[in-house]
Amino acid sequence: MFTPCPTERSRLVAERVEAFVRDVIAPYERDPRAGPHGPSADLVAEMRALAREAGLMTPHILPDGSHMTQLETAAVLKRSGLSPLGPVAVNTMAPDEGNMFLLGKAASPAQQERFLHKLVGGHARSAFFMTEPASEGGAGSDPSMLRTTAVRDGDGWRIDGRKNFITGADGAEVGIVMARTSAEGEPVKATMFLVDLPDPAIRIERVLDTIDSSMPGGHALIAIDGLRVSDDQVLGELHAGFRYAQVRLSPARLSHCMRWFGSTVRAHEIATAYAVRRQAFGKPLIDHEGVGFMLADNLIDLQQAALMIDWCAGVLDGGSQATTESSMTKVAVADALFRVADRCVQVMGGAGVSGDTIVEQVFREVRAFRIYDGPTEVHKWSLAKKIKRDAQGSGAPRAA
Repeated sequence: MFTPCPTERSRLVAERVEAFVRDVIAPYERDPRAGPHGPSADLVAEMRALAREAGLMTPHILPDGSHMTQLETAAVLKRSGLSPLGPVAVNTMAPDEGNMFLLGKAASPAQQERFLHKLVGGHARSAFFMTEPASEGGAGSDPSMLRTTAVRDGDGWRIDGRKNFITGADGAEVGIVMARTSAEGEPVKATMFLVDLPDPAIRIERVLDTIDSSMPGGHALIAIDGLRVSDDQVLGELHAGFRYAQVRLSPARLSHCMRWFGSTVRAHEIATAYAVRRQAFGKPLIDHEGVGFMLADNLIDLQQAALMIDWCAGVLDGGSQATTESSMTKVAVADALFRVADRCVQVMGGAGVSGDTIVEQVFREVRAFRIYDGPTEVHKWSLAKKIKRDAQGSGAPRAA
């Protein structure tokens, strides 16, 4: 089901991660501490202690602090996703994985010492404060609508605004806040600021009830009122927030694909075992063409998704930001994995909509994935604009 590991070191790590997630972490799926807003802090700490003991904490980051290639990372993160709790346990879950990647690229040595190292060690969680309430005209898929402001205040900055759907804010110790640093009426420029959490100026109004439930802390509605930060908390360059967002977003989109690929592989395994075991109308379900063909379609979708992930990872490894490729991959993989999860539910019937297996949760998680990190339609719109630019740049398309 998994494509071959690209290197021997990635194979060794991936095999250990797979065994750990299947044998040690999967039994926690029935733990009552895995609630509607994600696993509790004590459950996270317990699982991470086991991962640390197994030498699998943040396995895609090497002992010298360097990052595996994206192709190698794909081999590891796909397997970490074999349980919805797997990425949390081994510290490959969003938003921490994407935030660690960004801090590794853009943070100063002092900022890395202050903010990054405790994330890599799995001793803290983080949150990325960018999305804003749609009801207030704030930024979502269109970051140019950013309303949160950062204005000069003495020798530092004052940040005010509201954020929404902020994953993991409840319980996070590191925050990356995106705020507008251009004056009203000027072209929108944004800056990222690093903050220690909790901070009394960053208030969680409520944790939203959402369809997914795998990420610690859930997704929160946030009020930022008079948050004061110093110049040494500016991440990278002033006014470069949108550029850094692109550094983060393409690999983060792809790592979502990697993790949920693993979860749908597991859902397919569970549905297959059910179809082989369950008898109806005188024979196993899998021998009924309508069921067997759904499982065959799953194999096709999974193989295509795996190849798309590896293709995009290779483009990133070649030095490109892979903006187009990550959009294509996110659309193709999210939609394919949703088809797989949906078929698994259908094959299992009543058992597929119950919480007795993770199939029902995987269906919910992958449905949400089609929206976060850019809805399918936004990525297609972006791709269509590129098609138009390319066509206009090379002359009118030739008629058939």
